[in-house]
Amino acid sequence: MSLASDTLVSTKLRPPEARPRLVARPRLTEKLERESGRRLTLVSAPAGFGKTTLLNEWLERHAAGERSVAWLSLDEGDNDPARFLSYLVAALRSVEEGVGEGVLSSLRSPEPPRIEALAGTLLNELASIPHKEWTIVLDDYHVIEAEPIHGIVS
Repeated sequence: MSLASDTLVSTKLRPPEARPRLVARPRLTEKLERESGRRLTLVSAPAGFGKTTLLNEWLERHAAGERSVAWLSLDEGDNDPARFLSYLVAALRSVEEGVGEGVLSSLRSPEPPRIEALAGTLLNELASIPHKEWTIVLDDYHVIEAEPIHGIVS
């Protein structure tokens, strides 16, 4: 399965708009900032505790820096590896135009290569972009159950 760029839901590729009169959480955003150099940061809390809002607040402060931020809101349908990769590439393209073209072309082919090979291709492409630090937010990752997608993220 592959998704044409015109069939992607664009609202999945950006953080939701912040509601007015939110309570600022500077202690938590400062903690996220201190941890931003790590390879992986997990924000975990029960539903409704403001994880998405916190990340959005942090990104507003963080986006002015050198790091490029790609956002992907996930849902149960994203357990399909081809769909996940299509959306991931679209999120990355919001930061770096043209990235992942080879991956998308492969996904459209009648017999696409193994997902692991496509993930490796994408990773190598990202690593070859000079002087670019990436932050990729995978919002609601807890809905992902497919082992191939866990492998891609790893």
